[in-house]
Amino acid sequence: MTFPTFSIIFAGVLLNSAAQLMLKAGAKSLGTVAFGSGASLFAAGWNAATQPWILVGLCCYFVSAGLWVLALTRVDVTLAYPMLSMGYVIAALLAWQLFGEALTGPRVLGIAIILVGVVVLARS
Repeated sequence: MTFPTFSIIFAGVLLNSAAQLMLKAGAKSLGTVAFGSGASLFAAGWNAATQPWILVGLCCYFVSAGLWVLALTRVDVTLAYPMLSMGYVIAALLAWQLFGEALTGPRVLGIAIILVGVVVLARS
């Protein structure tokens, strides 16, 4: 895989991870959404649709999808798709820093395994 192609994939992965974190920030501001009447679900949907973090997160998803399509014009999906697993690593580390989410031993081990897999694939 060439460096420009890897850069496109990595930029898409970064945007996808950023989108996850922005959606989480937006969800935290919404609080717990209860499944009640149709009116309460509509109100929760409206609150989510007008929440800035959620809107920016969805925009990041849209741009990352465009980068993904561009990447797929350059490499096989069997090579590109596993690269998306880098998003788990990035999101886990940033969620730990930004939201105080737990980064336990088994999670760190899983992250290390993912990184080894990505390196092996990138060099193939």
